[in-house]
Amino acid sequence: MKIYDITQEVFTSAVYPGDEKPSYVRNSSMEKGDVCNVTVITMCAHNGTHMDAPFHFVKDGKTIEELNLYHCVGNCTLKAFDKQPSAEELREVLKHSQKKLLLKGPVVISMELARCILEYDLELIGVESQSVAPLEAPREVHVELLEKEVVLLEGLKLDEAEEGEYFLVAAPVKLGGCDGAPVRAILMEL
Repeated sequence: MKIYDITQEVFTSAVYPGDEKPSYVRNSSMEKGDVCNVTVITMCAHNGTHMDAPFHFVKDGKTIEELNLYHCVGNCTLKAFDKQPSAEELREVLKHSQKKLLLKGPVVISMELARCILEYDLELIGVESQSVAPLEAPREVHVELLEKEVVLLEGLKLDEAEEGEYFLVAAPVKLGGCDGAPVRAILMEL
């Protein structure tokens, strides 16, 4: 079985414009004579490969630890696009895809595409960009999908994986009360 790590390395990861870049401090260091190495991390919950919880854009939405983990793990479809797909192109993919769909390439979810996703009862949508929505108007798309508890997996690294069917493991770190969390996402060949 082949496993694809589709996660960005945190400290060199892409950062949403305006977010603080991840960093760390070595509080204890064996090199300095300490008994062990201990690292303190500072980062935004939305750096690198991460998942959005409804609470990110929905006032009374679920926080990250309240998400249905069945939406984060299971069979998925990976589809590659060279350019932004039309609603018709996405519908054609959705007709034949699993309930979890990863989109490879320069894809952002417009309101038109968000409505297509909801028509097909997707559980999870994943993209390579740091946000599923356009940078200039992120709120509307996030609210549309998060209110229906569609899991949003952002900042994927899909360059090594080909189109096809996989088993996805993308559980978020259990950060109680948070609007999002880092994810170590992997794909396994079926």
